[in-house]
Amino acid sequence: MPLESPSPTTVVVAAALYDTEGRLFAARRSAPPELAGRWELPGGKVEPGEGPEHALVRELREELGVEAEPLARVPGEWPLKPGYVLRVWHCRLRSGDPRPLQDHDELRWLTADEIWSVDWLDQDVPAVKEALRERA
Repeated sequence: MPLESPSPTTVVVAAALYDTEGRLFAARRSAPPELAGRWELPGGKVEPGEGPEHALVRELREELGVEAEPLARVPGEWPLKPGYVLRVWHCRLRSGDPRPLQDHDELRWLTADEIWSVDWLDQDVPAVKEALRERA
């Protein structure tokens, strides 16, 4: 019996995006239905042949209409659904005012005291914690 080769892992990139006041950006999902109403760090899938930082810049432009600069990767990666893994970068907003163009219905800049006032997606919680630890 031939051995099955492992299926490739799809990388999902997300931004720990901060403003000049040090607030963390969060976006509330509007789709798909099982994720709607929960909060996440914005981002999306890396397309074949695309580097993760390029994918992150592209996703933030498409989803929020902003230009951002990935600064440093947050250590670690977090499993999403089978075959998907989340990787996060600290990012700086270069230009634009975030607006919900795709997949989100509300956006917030969260102060340190507000970080845990939103209902984060389960898979984003450890990523947010690590991003905050790294930034401290």
